[in-house]
Order: sequence, then structure tokens, then C-alpha cells
Amino acid sequence: MNTLKRHTVGVVGTGQVGMAAAYAMFQQRAVNELVFVDVDRKRAEGEAMDLMHGQGYVGRRRVRAGGFDDLVDAQVVVISAGVGQKPGESRLQLLRRNAEIFRELAAQLDRYAPDAILLIATNPVDILTYLMQEYSNRSGDLIIGTGTMLDTTRFRSLLAEYYSVDPRSVHAFIIGEHGDSEVPVWSTANIAGVRLLDNAVLSKPFDRDAMAEIFHKVRNAAYQIIERKGYTNWAIGLVIAHLLRTIQDDQNSLLPVSVRLTGEYGIKDVCLSIPTAVGINGVGYRALPALRAEELAALRHSAEVLRRTLSDLTSAK
Repeated sequence: MNTLKRHTVGVVGTGQVGMAAAYAMFQQRAVNELVFVDVDRKRAEGEAMDLMHGQGYVGRRRVRAGGFDDLVDAQVVVISAGVGQKPGESRLQLLRRNAEIFRELAAQLDRYAPDAILLIATNPVDILTYLMQEYSNRSGDLIIGTGTMLDTTRFRSLLAEYYSVDPRSVHAFIIGEHGDSEVPVWSTANIAGVRLLDNAVLSKPFDRDAMAEIFHKVRNAAYQIIERKGYTNWAIGLVIAHLLRTIQDDQNSLLPVSVRLTGEYGIKDVCLSIPTAVGINGVGYRALPALRAEELAALRHSAEVLRRTLSDLTSAK
């Protein structure tokens, strides 16, 4: 099995998400070296100094701030950079500004780290994953959005709480957009091989109202967290660390990451999440669970929502 011989990871953007990911990777001993790149160099330096002082508990790890030219040895680069919304600014205007940032990032990363796998975490992740694939010269298989990995772990965690079981024993996916049009795949959701849909599992009958409430909580989780603390960071940081380890160990795990579809489920030329093999060469084959008619319709609607946003972006003046 192929594995990475070096473990240098770049983090572009040292805000809440970038640093939660860096902390998770550092604490899990997943990296030998972390390189932080940020327009605010002093912040990046401060974060690097702070984190590196924890080496006494995780072993020797190099953590430093740098520029794009310091990413030449990076095998993976996490991108969590972006700008916040200004007062009176529309979502589309914000997206256009972030699109320009991604255009510049693509040029710098193509120059200094042309073979690195890029993990896109900035929202809207599906749109920005698509744009990075358009802007970068590297293979699209090396540009992966975190997609609905976060939604999926929320889904499994809440189902596990309902059924009083370890979340790792719950097999269920959220697919489509990482956003309001995301789709729960109830038709294949199961615990220990027992489908949840219309079956009693662990002495609990299938309760449609309870399941609908669980999905409602999943879909609105970010809004609820942001209302309370202003941002989300810890769970997505763990998602990024897990994605990194999947790549490093060439696991070919099937993860709901954001990838460009080429006809799967009748959908083309848009990035969204379906279960996809992830390993040392980036993304590979797509697994296509059999969807019920209403799930397929919802997935195609999700693709159309994203396609309209891309169209609005390219036509906006």
C-alpha cells in the first residue's frame, strides 16, 4: 500500500476553521510539519508559535508560518481562506470576492505546490471546489471539497444519540450540496446491517416524525451554532484531519466529499457530494447507492441549485 513518505501539510487561512484543522492534525500526530499561510503574517506566526509549544505532549512536530513558496514540500494543502460578508453585501457579491481570492490562490499553488492535493473547506464549498478546479492546472482528482462530510457526521451522531449506539456503528449519508438543499439517504441508512427505514432497530420502531426532526437539526446545525458562538470550527476541523489521514494512508475510504460529477445520477459539470473513494491519488471511483425516486429528485434539485449559483456568478457584473 502506498503511503506518503513525508508529512508536510499547508494550511492557507489561519481563521477558526484552519486552526481547528491544524490543532486536530497536530494533536492526532498526523503531520511532521505544518506550514501556515495567511495574509495576516503576524497572526500566522502567532498561531504557529502557540501550537508548536505543545510538542512536549505529541512529539516533535515542526510548525511555522510562511509564504506560498514555503509550500514546495507540501503533499496536502488545506484551504480555509476567504473573506467575510460586508454590511449590505449580497451573498453573490461575497462569492465573487472569494472567487477572485481563489483565482489568486490557484496561481500561487500551481506555481509552488503543483502536485499537492488541495482540500477545500471555505464555504460555499461546492462552488469554490468547482472554481478551484476551473482555475488550477492540476487534475481535478487532486481538488477535493469537504462537502457533506460534516453534515454526515452530524447525521450519524444524532441518529446514534436517538438509538443509543456508537456513531461509528451508524451507516448513513447526507449527499448533494453542503447547504440547504442537502439530501439524507434514508433508503440505505442502517445500523449493523439493519435498515432504519420502516424497521425496528435496537427495540426502537422507525418514527418518521423523529427522523424528520433529526434531519431538520442536521440541516440547520450551522445556523444554530453560529447564532450561539458566531462560527463553526471544531467538527469541521476533525473532518479535515480525518480526510488527511485517509489520504496519507491511501485508505480508499468512501467519503461524501465534493467532487465534479460526469453523469452520475444524470448530473454533469457541477461539484457536490456523493460517496467517493479517497486515497493517496486524490479522489477515485464513485459509489452510487440506489436512491428512491424522491431522493434522486432531491439530489438533482440540489445540483440545479448549485448550477444556478454558478450561472449567476459568471453572469454577474
